[in-house]
Amino acid sequence: MFLAPILLAAVSAAVQHYDANESKQLVPMLTEVLQFRTYAHNDEARDAQQQWVMKTAQSLGLEARDAGKVVEIELPATVADAPVLGLVVHGDVQPVEEEAWSFPPFAGKVDKGYVYGRGAADDKGPLVQALLAMHAIKESGPKTRTHTIRLLVGSDEESDNTDIAEYLKEHRPPDYSLVLDSGFPVIAGEKAWQSLTVTTPLAARGATKPYEVVSLTAGLAASIVPDHAEITLRWLEGQAKWETVLDSLGKLPTGTRLVHDAAGNTLKIVAYGKSAHAGVNLTGGRNALVALARALEGKLPAGGANDLLSFAGIAGRDLTGTGLGITDSDPLWGHYDVNVATIKLDEKDPKKSTLTINIRRTPPRTAEQLELKMRRFVTAYNERTGAGLTFGGFFGDEPLVFNPKAKLVRRLLADYAAATGEKSPKPAISGGGTYAKRLPNAIAFGMWFPDKPYPGHDVDERIPIADLHRGARILIRTLEDIAGNARIDEPFKP
Repeated sequence: MFLAPILLAAVSAAVQHYDANESKQLVPMLTEVLQFRTYAHNDEARDAQQQWVMKTAQSLGLEARDAGKVVEIELPATVADAPVLGLVVHGDVQPVEEEAWSFPPFAGKVDKGYVYGRGAADDKGPLVQALLAMHAIKESGPKTRTHTIRLLVGSDEESDNTDIAEYLKEHRPPDYSLVLDSGFPVIAGEKAWQSLTVTTPLAARGATKPYEVVSLTAGLAASIVPDHAEITLRWLEGQAKWETVLDSLGKLPTGTRLVHDAAGNTLKIVAYGKSAHAGVNLTGGRNALVALARALEGKLPAGGANDLLSFAGIAGRDLTGTGLGITDSDPLWGHYDVNVATIKLDEKDPKKSTLTINIRRTPPRTAEQLELKMRRFVTAYNERTGAGLTFGGFFGDEPLVFNPKAKLVRRLLADYAAATGEKSPKPAISGGGTYAKRLPNAIAFGMWFPDKPYPGHDVDERIPIADLHRGARILIRTLEDIAGNARIDEPFKP
């Protein structure tokens, strides 16, 4: 996109102002907001963070409004009847298993060019980048802003995901929005988010082994590759012979390990792997649940625990779903992403346990078609093995698809190219779902760079400080371009 000399001057002035001023505030602000423990249903932390967001925005000379589960931060246009350019982030985070971290996950640690903490990349880093980019534009000199820039900060994207729906009941959405919760240069497609669940009691069907399963748990959440899975066995009669069991364990997948503790008639086996974002960095994870399933293949008594682990092992044959009979592939969209995620006590019946498998689906198969395919697969598994797994899950999502030649897509690509010097960047596809699926006329744009594995949802989540500044400069250029030019009519059409 060619920028008129006056807009080029505005970009230069805003970036220079950022480098001289806002850049010094970025790390302190991020380490501060990282200290709010805004995981699911921690309402006290959510409310405290929302107050922090409003107070911080007001200190930057920006307008701030409480809109329930969403906070609005605004830099008004300088002309009447201006369209609204939205920026969208979320302030909540995925849960953590603090013992697995190398440092306290909510301390906001800075070390060797990185900011560490839950939410550093997903999505509190982009929250701070957006606030400071808006402030740099406001403070960098007189100019005409043909758009109002409105930052929406959601609060439950990582859990219930009801905040935007509730917001839209009483608030008009921006004319078009950039969701700062994915990757550069721009996301032209988001895969559908589905979950397959199978549920059963852990109890054995007859005494087929001299021991029984006492407990079986794994994982934190559907969107996180599990880095921890454990099972406890109890010897039923006589002297326990755990050495025989341990000597016969199966081979582990690369990057995983087992730890065991035998105490009398009880044996605990724990598998460790590496957590990662199930939609954006699935290949970067090492699945502890699949590792436990492979280690114990053929070693458990017939029954629910064996059924769940055997099913987990089948589903975890690879990361694309071939174990579940999924072989779809597309030149643009690629393969499915399949994460064998958790085994937990069932929410409706604590006498039962549920295995959850997260599936990121591509076109053209529909949600209804995938649900039917998975239902048939579970039925066939039960008939083949004698298991009694109950089918369930969520299949209510569809992929988000944009025309790669749409006006706004081409505009964002041009701004990214001009800010980075990259020649002819191409739109990307993401396995991660964003608010772009919840908000009309919204598309994901940054703030993660494509040449680095995404650390969101991971243990020891971190973000390079250099990339925080680099992303902020790209955002400043993009905002100066769009907010300083005429309204984009039909932005998602060529």
